[in-house]
Amino acid sequence: MNIDNLAINTIRILSAEAIQKAKSGHPGLPMGCAPMAYTLWSRHLKHNPNNSKWKDRDRFVLSAGHGSMLLYSLLNIFGYDVSVEEIKNFRQFKSKTPGHPEYRWTDGVETTTGPLGQGICNAVGMAIAETYLANKFNKESYNIVDHYTYALVGDGCLMEGISGEASSLAGTLGLGKLIVLYDSNNISIEGSTDIAFRENVALRYEAYGWQVIKVDDGTNLEKIDLAIKEAKVEKNKPTIIIVKNVIGYGCPSKQGKAAAHGEPLGEENLKLTKENLNWNYEPFTVPEEVRAYTKEFKVRAQRQEDKWNSMFEEYKKEYPKLYKEWEVWFSEKTPMKLLDNGEFWKFDKNMATRQSSGVLINRLAKLIPNLIGGSADLAPSNKTHMDDRGDFSAENRSGSNMHFGVREHAMAAIANGMYLHGGLKVFVATFFVFSDYMKGAMRLSSIMKLPIVYVLTHDSIGVGEDGPTHEPIEQLAALRSMPNMTVFRPADSNETAAAWYSALNTKNGPTALVLTRQALPLYDSSGKNALKGGYILKDSKNKENPDVILMASGSEVELILNAAKELQNENIDARVVSMPSFEVFEEQSEDYKNSILPRNIRARVAVEAASPFGWHKYVGLDGEVIAMESFGASGKSDILFKEFGFTVENVVEKVKNVLKNLK
Repeated sequence: MNIDNLAINTIRILSAEAIQKAKSGHPGLPMGCAPMAYTLWSRHLKHNPNNSKWKDRDRFVLSAGHGSMLLYSLLNIFGYDVSVEEIKNFRQFKSKTPGHPEYRWTDGVETTTGPLGQGICNAVGMAIAETYLANKFNKESYNIVDHYTYALVGDGCLMEGISGEASSLAGTLGLGKLIVLYDSNNISIEGSTDIAFRENVALRYEAYGWQVIKVDDGTNLEKIDLAIKEAKVEKNKPTIIIVKNVIGYGCPSKQGKAAAHGEPLGEENLKLTKENLNWNYEPFTVPEEVRAYTKEFKVRAQRQEDKWNSMFEEYKKEYPKLYKEWEVWFSEKTPMKLLDNGEFWKFDKNMATRQSSGVLINRLAKLIPNLIGGSADLAPSNKTHMDDRGDFSAENRSGSNMHFGVREHAMAAIANGMYLHGGLKVFVATFFVFSDYMKGAMRLSSIMKLPIVYVLTHDSIGVGEDGPTHEPIEQLAALRSMPNMTVFRPADSNETAAAWYSALNTKNGPTALVLTRQALPLYDSSGKNALKGGYILKDSKNKENPDVILMASGSEVELILNAAKELQNENIDARVVSMPSFEVFEEQSEDYKNSILPRNIRARVAVEAASPFGWHKYVGLDGEVIAMESFGASGKSDILFKEFGFTVENVVEKVKNVLKNLK
């Protein structure tokens, strides 16, 4: 058996053994895809197992993340920090080989995958980032950014609509250094893909503007090799290589069948597979010949990076200004001191928070050179266009304004990929109600702790005439419930500045900026106070013992301020608390939180034009929440706010009821 076949069978058996030991997993993809994955990794993928963070490495994304043992086997035999012991602990608690690949957890894993279709979108984002950075930093004889992005996808990835969104955009943008290897095995969990997936994928991708290459035998390494070479020649189109594979290849009773997809082979079938593949080694063995070969590969890989490092040292000398910019772009630090930047915080008139966000984005564009982002065909409404920064396109690789088209789900997943690549500060935008379309990718932003900024405008029934389909109700509660997601719903332009400041300085997760369509007042005491998530906007006369605490976020802060004035006329002393961010407020000390919401003040009323879910932890058992208990309606926004109870009169009445019940 030659070294290539021996290495491929090592991947197959190692994967099958780990899955069998875990008593769960997906052996079909690793066994079927081993030849094409190995051919890519050994002959084409520019990577260095000694340094998995080398900036000019090729990116490899396993979009079909359920086949994680394929990736772990590759990482092991090529010498990454994934030991055989970790492979033996596949899917076990705290092992470095979890059920699906996890970013930041396992050496060599570029992104968290598993929800099908997300990975190919991440790959599109990585390819965009590579193209953008190459345009910025490369000089004649100094291609310091020059790598490919590869994604391995399955039938399921291409069934998911998100992959179509991203692939369409990739074709439009002419991302020639994006190469997708499609494991076309015609099997899904339920059986043959014919029951639900009969389309001509090749024609679909040709229509998207991709180069399409077919390999009719997924075990033929030379054909796979030639296909990848052909793909790399095409510079103006992304390429999909359709490889006909047999799921579970090597297992006599299961190969080519749905039974090979998502369950261990079984001890007897594993034994028969080893016999079929002439495998005569102890369990979890990587043959010495394979170790020797990949050890030589590591030496060659290090030489490749060393060559790049030498070129980069010369680049630093010849282009010192660009090198300094490179250092800033690839630093996780925000390259400015916004807290003391008076211009950043300066607003002098009332405006919608979407509008003040637009002002801030353009201020930031002058301070953050690697700020890049855009909207799902809503930039004029979301106020996200950066002046004098150009539009990114197939014709203009220097533009910082991304046009994602009406593709919310793919937009968010692409943003994840752009950030994961490194070198960019990324934001995306749409109407708040359409965050539902982005939820899967936003959840992955949160799992990976990526500081993506989500600009979400038109935040309540204030949308008005567009009606209930466009009026977000439950979305605030949904995002607030998501671990690692920070949600800001600012009450004015000053709080919007605080929200942007917080978003740009958050390192452990994304931030959702939830912004109004309608104009809001500008408050004297807002702004930097909002950086604590909740604060006293207007205190009661008796600061130690207010009669009632009124709480709100966003546009409803104006309402509770007006209600406090009316209550004062009735000798009810109210404290007004603005709560732009639950998550940030919860990060404060217990002393601070108690100073804003004293435990002994049980009379509390919260107001928000959204679902009440989540507010009860602040109002307690004795308090009241004025919120939306139904979907909205079509009509003038001022009429809607009145009809749904967001009036001074209703707030005053609720306060009186709370006080009465506490007597």
